[in-house]
Amino acid sequence: MIERRYDTPQGTIVYWVNQLAATGGTDLPALIFLPGLTADHRLFDAQVGHFAATHPVLVWDAPGHAASRPFALDFDLAQKARWLHEILTREGITRPVIVGQSMGGYVGQAFSQLFPGELAGFIAIDSAPLQREYVTGAEIWLLARMAPVYRHYPRAWLLAQGSNGVSETPEGRAQMRSFIETYARDEYANLAGHGYRMLADAMAADLPYAFTCPVQLICGERDRAASTKRYNRAWAAKTGYPLAWIADAGHNSCVDRPDAVNAVIEGFLNRL
Repeated sequence: MIERRYDTPQGTIVYWVNQLAATGGTDLPALIFLPGLTADHRLFDAQVGHFAATHPVLVWDAPGHAASRPFALDFDLAQKARWLHEILTREGITRPVIVGQSMGGYVGQAFSQLFPGELAGFIAIDSAPLQREYVTGAEIWLLARMAPVYRHYPRAWLLAQGSNGVSETPEGRAQMRSFIETYARDEYANLAGHGYRMLADAMAADLPYAFTCPVQLICGERDRAASTKRYNRAWAAKTGYPLAWIADAGHNSCVDRPDAVNAVIEGFLNRL
């Protein structure tokens, strides 16, 4: 993978592309891997390793995360999607398939709202719909006020809950713990709080967040992160989007059961 850097007024976004993305040596759609909140590009190591030989691939450390620091946390979800669009334009990627885990899936929905017709496909992994109709006012209120909650807990508790709550495997929990250890406690609280706040704002905006491309939903059968499973059931029921349940996987199902997730992604690409 080739490291790239994209400068913004708030800071520099670091991302990586494979050789096929860098040279444009194939007509196959590019896979854009977007990790979830507080995770970094390593979340998708198993997917990048699997698909980089056949497809153009791009993965980033989201603004404010890992290598994409320091970064002023004064942007919203729409701005995050615009930066992604600018990066794809810079790389000459015109038929992207966004594969977003958790917060990465929300970025994909914001991207589709801002740039209708540009996505070749969208895959949500342990994410949820952004439409206002799926959430309650109380849920939005709480999301907007999470930073003080995170600052309240000791670092040891955050490390334990942050890693054990998203994965069902020792490897997945160890990886998530390594993500969290990247940040000081207040830095982690501010990053998480900012992420939830911009998510609440995006939901409260009550926009359509519609797709004009094929969509695939993926969710771990043991996902215990908030109401992700309930949201995915409702999302699939209302839209008809196919929903693949990943056995023995938690919120980071792409890490817990990478072969199963990769098989779903392959099936989706074959149907495009």
